Amino acid sequence: MLRLRAVFEKKGRAKYISHLDLNRCMLRIFRRSKLPIWYTEGFNPHPYYAFALALSLGFESSCEIMDFNITDDEMSMEEIRDRLNAVMPEGMGIVSVAPQVSKITAITNADYSFELETANVSGLRSDIEKLLSGESILIEKKTKKGIKTVDIKPDMQVLTFEDGDGFIKMSLRLPAGTQTNYNPTLFFDALKNAGAEPFEPRNISRTAILCADGTDFK
Repeated sequence: MLRLRAVFEKKGRAKYISHLDLNRCMLRIFRRSKLPIWYTEGFNPHPYYAFALALSLGFESSCEIMDFNITDDEMSMEEIRDRLNAVMPEGMGIVSVAPQVSKITAITNADYSFELETANVSGLRSDIEKLLSGESILIEKKTKKGIKTVDIKPDMQVLTFEDGDGFIKMSLRLPAGTQTNYNPTLFFDALKNAGAEPFEPRNISRTAILCADGTDFK
């Protein structure tokens, strides 16, 4: 049995496929590809596959991770990739397939890029700089135990911060994995709560899934 990890894209119209629907979508993809997928054992066997991180609805990504197993040890990574891509829906595609190296628990961070569309770029920039210069960035976050106030500043790293024509473009590194998961919507909420200039987030994309040492998760 081969234990494999696929990196796949989710862009365009595919960004509106929810995480729940993505599971159903992948089940159909595996069936249509006719790959020798390994099935779980027990009373109700089903194809085994798992995603490293859920992606928020409306977000694009070039680095989604999916683990699965096949029973044919002789198949090449290229053939597996091509057979999956041949039946992928619009906006989704397998970038690479390789043997699993790290455990999912090795994931610690994820990078996101986005644009904030606004009628007042300089005003919004000033508001963002003021928020970032504060001692904390407090926001209410939904958890399994209910609503909790968290300070996202210590775990948030601003990677890029640039003015555009009618928008500000930013990228952030945020915690991700089995313990803590943030996404850019928390930053958007913090800006709105601080009374920032009106803005509309657009082109939100996850661009990297990382290990503690800053390397891409594989």
